[in-house]
Amino acid sequence: MDVPIGLPPGLLLLADSRLPTGGHAHSAGVEEAVRQGDVRGGRHGAADLTAFLAARVPTAGLVTASFAAGACALVHDRRPTSWARWEAALDARTPVAALRAVSRGQGRAMLRTVRAVWPDALIEGLDERPHQALVLGIAAAAAGGDAGHAAALAVHHLIGQTTSAAVRLLGLDPLALAGVHARALEAGAPTIAEAARRGAEAAAADDPDQLPAATTPRPEVLAVVHARAEGALFAS
Repeated sequence: MDVPIGLPPGLLLLADSRLPTGGHAHSAGVEEAVRQGDVRGGRHGAADLTAFLAARVPTAGLVTASFAAGACALVHDRRPTSWARWEAALDARTPVAALRAVSRGQGRAMLRTVRAVWPDALIEGLDERPHQALVLGIAAAAAGGDAGHAAALAVHHLIGQTTSAAVRLLGLDPLALAGVHARALEAGAPTIAEAARRGAEAAAADDPDQLPAATTPRPEVLAVVHARAEGALFAS
């Protein structure tokens, strides 16, 4: 099968859920939302998950995608930077310690994959437990992508973790949730475009403080509850 024209082949690997980056162990907050009744099963499942994503993509998704886009633009243009400043800026936009730990845990797993798949990736200066969004951006650049690709991948991964977890947690129809995934990506197109633009602008200025800090309180509260829960199926 031919690779779609204009799409770097490496990006297909980054978009594949089988890539061993640890994302399968995370639900992007859905597990605790299910426990609390925010996301239900049965006939309510697809609608509840759609509503969940409609809140998460323009907030947490925008932040993650913007940082991924910024990291990709920095590497793509070979701009020197202090990754510690970008790490600190993302820490500041992730006020819940449990979510910072999740991001850095996934980042460490992805970093191992990047070292194996793209040994020439420009990862020098990264923390040993870097934020996942920054590693994703660097990987996207190593795979031949740009800021727009990195932003789209970040949103794709967020939605994918949510929908795949809902299948396991609620036994929802995988085909129905594939439709939820596709429609959420379509609805998230403005978020992806904004993240790509703001990430590129922040990279050009080497100023991560320009990136958005959108959030919603309830998922952050649920993340704290989930981190203290016993018998959880997912790490987040």
